[in-house]
Order: sequence, then C-alpha cells, then structure tokens
Amino acid sequence: MDDIFVARLMSSDLVTVTPDTLVEHAATTMLEHGIGSLVVVDDDGRLQGILTNTDFVRIVSERKPKDQTPVSEYMTTDVVTTTAQTDIREVADAMVGNGFHHMPVVDDEDGVIGMITTTDLTAYISTVQTPSP
Repeated sequence: MDDIFVARLMSSDLVTVTPDTLVEHAATTMLEHGIGSLVVVDDDGRLQGILTNTDFVRIVSERKPKDQTPVSEYMTTDVVTTTAQTDIREVADAMVGNGFHHMPVVDDEDGVIGMITTTDLTAYISTVQTPSP
C-alpha cells in the first residue's frame, strides 16, 4: 500500500444533499443510488456534514417523524476529511481508529471532490494481496 494515494481509490461521483433535505428524501436517494452515505453541502458546495446508513439506525430508534425531519438533525457535523494526495495507509488508520466507513475527500478550491470508503480500500487490497490458502 506504499505510495498509493486517496485520489486513485476515491469515488468522485458524489451524491449530495443540503442540510434542509428531509431524511425521507435522503433515504430514498441512498437506496436509489445504492450508497451508504450522503455528503451534506451548502449552496456553494462546501462540506457541512455527512449522513450515513448508521445515522438512519438512530433515526428509526428515536421514532421521529421521518417526513418532517431535516438531514441537519442527524448529520455528523464534526467531519473528519482527507485529501486526494493522502496516502491510503494514513486514511485506513484513521478510518479504523475512528470506526468510520466513509471519509469525504476535500480540496481547498473545490470543496468536496470525492469519497473514500472501507469498500474502496478492501477492493484495492483484494487486488494486491494474494489470498491465504
């Protein structure tokens, strides 16, 4: 995994919502796209938070009316991010250490430019590691 950077593995085909998007719409969007997280951005495309499938477990457990609840009620706002030039070993360590499955990739000029997930890392490792017998 030496000298492999986030840019090589990240998804840049992002699906985003705004903080005032209703969670019901967010859930439908995630199901339609087959994704486990949504990046929450403001009108200028700047990162405001992240909403993951884990957040939906909390939404259901709290039994809030889904159709009247905005994403901002449940999104994580203290988002740990990475850059496209970060070594994937560093990203993997941060994800494991914090129990994350999704990490937004940001850049100073364009804001959010991608997403790196544990699935991306696993897929990469499976192509470079020889399976044990």
